[in-house]
Amino acid sequence: MHLSTVETVLEYQIRSPTHLCFNIEAAHWPTQKIVSEVLTISSGVAPHSYADPRSGNRFLRFDAQPGPLRVDYKAEVEVHTPVAESSLRETPVAQVPDDIFPYLLATRYCESDVLCPEVLRLFGSMAPGFARVRAIEEWIRREIRYTPGSTDSNTTAQQVFAQRAGVCRDFAHLGITFCRALNIPARIVVGYVWFDEPPQDFHAVFEAWLDGQWVLFDPTGMAPVDRLVRIGTGRDAKDVAFATMFGQIAMTSKQVMVLEHDPRPRHAAPVAAPALAREVVAG
Repeated sequence: MHLSTVETVLEYQIRSPTHLCFNIEAAHWPTQKIVSEVLTISSGVAPHSYADPRSGNRFLRFDAQPGPLRVDYKAEVEVHTPVAESSLRETPVAQVPDDIFPYLLATRYCESDVLCPEVLRLFGSMAPGFARVRAIEEWIRREIRYTPGSTDSNTTAQQVFAQRAGVCRDFAHLGITFCRALNIPARIVVGYVWFDEPPQDFHAVFEAWLDGQWVLFDPTGMAPVDRLVRIGTGRDAKDVAFATMFGQIAMTSKQVMVLEHDPRPRHAAPVAAPALAREVVAG
């Protein structure tokens, strides 16, 4: 078990009436428990929240009028991510469950059909299983430079493969693309995690479907995936954007903060968790 305090503060200048959708809250997910959380939004808005029953992603929607807007989310989350076994096998396509099958398909940012020949050249001769996905992770970490500002929200895996540079979402897209090209279901995961190179920000990794379970991989090597507080899970970045706006709006500030706490010793007496507190405050 690992406990983290996470917080996001987003500030905008609204220039025309705008509808907004945020995905910044810790997801409802089997491997994590939200101990407490507080959501504060500028006055004058009427927020509507809902959670996707399949992904656990939580969305916050509301209309905002011209003027300043501030959204502040803070939570304490316990993370219980199991250690993956190196003996995990790949699942034959015919045995992939129906709800997992879409994660085999090419998507806007992950052109696995286009890159398939290159992927087969690099990894096609390797024995299927966990070790092959680990080799994909290590190849991306070795061959792709982590370069802030080298890509934008329209950059695809194919472009990252060609230019050999990107940021965490690009590294995740490339891992997903390589896996799908090898008939391994894969998807993107974004969340909060502390890493050594400030400033802190949302972090993207990928999951591969092996032996009937999802296994996390981080091609950047920037943070331990077993400490990631999951926010969103999807086919690619378009499913997990932290903010989507319909109107004229400018971001004036974004702060992402993560404080990690040492897990309780295994011999310690059980401590009852406080009741979940979720406040929505107009301030």
